[in-house]
Amino acid sequence: MSSSQNVPTELGTRSVGQLLRMYAIPAIIAMTASSLYNMVDSIFIGHIPETGSLAISGLAVTFPLMNLSTALGTLVGVGASTMASVLLGQKNYKAANKVLANDVTLNCITGLLFMVVCLLFLKPILFFFGASENTVGFAADYMRIILYGNIITHLYFGLNSLIRSSGNPRLAMRLTLFTVIFNAVLDPVLIFGLHMGIRGAAVATVVSQAIACACTMYYFTRKDNFLHLPRRIFELDWRIAKDSLAIGMGPFLMNSASCIVTMFINQQLLKHGGDLAIGAYGIVNRINFLFIMVIMGFNQGMQPIAGYNYGARMYSRVREVFLRTAAWATLVSLVWFLASECFPGTLVSAFTGDPQLKQLSVRGLRLMNFVVLIVGFQMVATNFFQSLGMVAKSIFLSLTRQLLYLVPLIYLLPHFKGVDGVFLAFPLSDTAAFLTTLVMIILLMRKFARLQDGDEPDTLGSQL
Repeated sequence: MSSSQNVPTELGTRSVGQLLRMYAIPAIIAMTASSLYNMVDSIFIGHIPETGSLAISGLAVTFPLMNLSTALGTLVGVGASTMASVLLGQKNYKAANKVLANDVTLNCITGLLFMVVCLLFLKPILFFFGASENTVGFAADYMRIILYGNIITHLYFGLNSLIRSSGNPRLAMRLTLFTVIFNAVLDPVLIFGLHMGIRGAAVATVVSQAIACACTMYYFTRKDNFLHLPRRIFELDWRIAKDSLAIGMGPFLMNSASCIVTMFINQQLLKHGGDLAIGAYGIVNRINFLFIMVIMGFNQGMQPIAGYNYGARMYSRVREVFLRTAAWATLVSLVWFLASECFPGTLVSAFTGDPQLKQLSVRGLRLMNFVVLIVGFQMVATNFFQSLGMVAKSIFLSLTRQLLYLVPLIYLLPHFKGVDGVFLAFPLSDTAAFLTTLVMIILLMRKFARLQDGDEPDTLGSQL
């Protein structure tokens, strides 16, 4: 057996702190780079001569549709990576390879269906998500090209998480860094050099992901990897698909809820503040995305460690990796809070020179992130349940913040505070979601404290 095949066994033997650094740091670099990837697009689009402010508002309108595409990708990819981690912990390599093949097939199916439906009804969908006559042209130009590459996007992100699960987090990081750098190089060439405008940003995104996806597919053809594609790549095993989709249902519903909530937000912002208010929310979203991706990097580092040790029945290590990840995420949230409250003008200036748009964005950033210190913990706890295959709890926590708490506040507060009311809905819903999550995670930690390593295993993957 090659040395590369020995790496996943370390998930059950090395110290949890070392493993978290080994897996989380590459994931953080990759996820941070991914957020910069999106920010670079926004920065260049926001500085297009004459149309930059409306173009960035048009880009903001596409966020719900992009979130919906991400939701479908996570439905497949997150479930597959979680199952693969647990199965590797159980040393069931044959079943893990079947999970990989199913991941490819399901991503192709969902990516194609999403592309066809959205292209057929693109402009009505964008108007529904908050576009106006002033911004729908920009939004449609961008999304049309992104949708043509939708299968590539689904495959790339889905398989990238499986590279981490197979014990190669550094390769996953390098592929993500490649897409960021290549996209950043192409953006100014296509947007300004070839005068493609917002369409140039979309082309740069698809091309960079296509190259990375090809490299990822090649990696999984190597037989010396724990996870490698079987001969019948597109043979769908419905039993595996069902379990994978069930595990991925939590993040799918979270991203779907994000899509719905963003639609409501855009509609309320358009009603109370116009196109520039939507643009301001788009800028705030891009800034927040950077910090969210850092925490997601910790989550991605935690996922294979938690999943493997849960499958191997080493519950003390499962508990330890959660506590360490939650502590680091809280530290990131502290930096996030300080940056939002102390330097909002500096952050916003990178995206726009329009004084009115900048003023709206600064105020929105401060209001939205007033209690962001507690968000990191809530994100880690939700991901932790998903990493262990606890589907019902993951789904519940995924939906409480966005649908149960945030949506009613989005519609209630603007009656008293106008545009500020939309932004104030976020800290209030964050507080309620944190308290709910805290109760559930305390109960789970008490359960792990009572278990001894080697007690009865979870049934996840036992039928594969």
